Amino acid sequence: MTEENKQQKINFIEPGQKWQIDLFRPKDAEGIAHLFRSVYGAGYPIRAYVEPDLLRAENAAARIISSVARTVNGDIVGHNALFQSAPYKKIYEAGAGLVHADYRGGHGIFTELVAHNIEVGRKHFGVELVYGETVCNHVFSQKLAHNLGYATQAIEVDLMPAAAYSQEKSAQGRVSTMLNFKTLKARPHTVYLPPLYEQQLRFIYETLDDKRNLILADQALPVDVKTQFETEVFTFAGVARIAVIESGSDLVETLKNEELCLQKEGIEIFQVWLKLATPDVGATTEILKQSGYFLGGILPRWFDSDGMLMQKIKGKPNWEGMQIHFDDDRKIVDLVRADWQTQMATTTKLIKITTNEPANC
Repeated sequence: MTEENKQQKINFIEPGQKWQIDLFRPKDAEGIAHLFRSVYGAGYPIRAYVEPDLLRAENAAARIISSVARTVNGDIVGHNALFQSAPYKKIYEAGAGLVHADYRGGHGIFTELVAHNIEVGRKHFGVELVYGETVCNHVFSQKLAHNLGYATQAIEVDLMPAAAYSQEKSAQGRVSTMLNFKTLKARPHTVYLPPLYEQQLRFIYETLDDKRNLILADQALPVDVKTQFETEVFTFAGVARIAVIESGSDLVETLKNEELCLQKEGIEIFQVWLKLATPDVGATTEILKQSGYFLGGILPRWFDSDGMLMQKIKGKPNWEGMQIHFDDDRKIVDLVRADWQTQMATTTKLIKITTNEPANC
C-alpha cells in the first residue's frame, strides 16, 4: 500500500451519515485535529487545532469556543470557533472553520456551525461582539457573513501569503481580508475621528449596527507620556500587529525602532491599532501617515471602545487578486486603495527603514 493510500484510509469517514451541530466536548479534540490535518496537513500554523490537549485546554478556559458537526458514529465532520484575538476579551473572532470533503456542497453544515457558534457565545459565554476575516480570494465567506448580519468595517490588505492556500490552489499572490463585525450587546460611546480621515470614517460608521457619538480629535500628543506598544508577530505570514496603548512625544522614534526590529524578523506587513477613545488620536494618525501608513478602517469595541486600523505594506498590494461581491464592501476597498495611492504619490519607498541603523530590540 502506497503512503498516499495509507493516508486516504486514515482520513476516511463514512459519507452520508446523519449529523448534528453541538458544543465542543473534550473527546472531540482528536477528531477535530484529524479533520484539520486531513484538510490542511500537519503543518497547520494554529497549533491548538492540531494538538488535542491544547484544544481541550483552550476550550476549558473559554479562550476558544468550538462548535462541531458530529455524526451519529461520533465522527467530527465540521468545526468552527470563536476565539480571543483582540485586546478586549469580551469580543471574539470567528474562524477556524472547515468541513470534511465528503460533507460539503448542499449540506449547509458550515452555515449552521457559524450560526450555532454565535448563539452559544452570546447565551453562555457573555460574548458581546463577534467579528471575522472574510478572505478576498473568493466570495463564499463574504456571502455567508452578509447573510448572518455582519457588516464590513475594515480591510486588511495582503494579510496572508498565497502559500497558506496552496492545498486548495485558490490564491495567486497575497490574500487580503475584510474585517466584518456583528454586535451582540450594544455599547454606545463617543469616538474621536482623526481629521485626516473624518469623511472616510463617517462613511464606514454608517453601516455599524450600534450607536456612536462622532467628534473630531483635536488634541496634541502629551509631552509627559512615553509611547507604549503591544506587538504580536505572525512569522509564517510575515505580519506584525502593533497595538498602541499610549502615544507620547517620542512616538516617531519608538515606532521607527519597532519597525526596525520587526523587519529583522522578516516582517513585510505592518498593522497598527489606534484607540479612537483618545482625543489625541488625530496627532498619532498624522505621524503614522508621514511614516508610510495608510487607512484600513474602524475596529468596533477593539479596546472595549473603538479602534482604528492603519497599515504599511512592503511592495505593491495584490489589488487585482481581490474578489469583492457586495457594492458596500467595494466602496470601502476603494477608499482604502485611494489612500494607499495617495501614500504612494508622496513616498518613494513604502517602508523607509535603513537596516544598518541601530535598533534597541
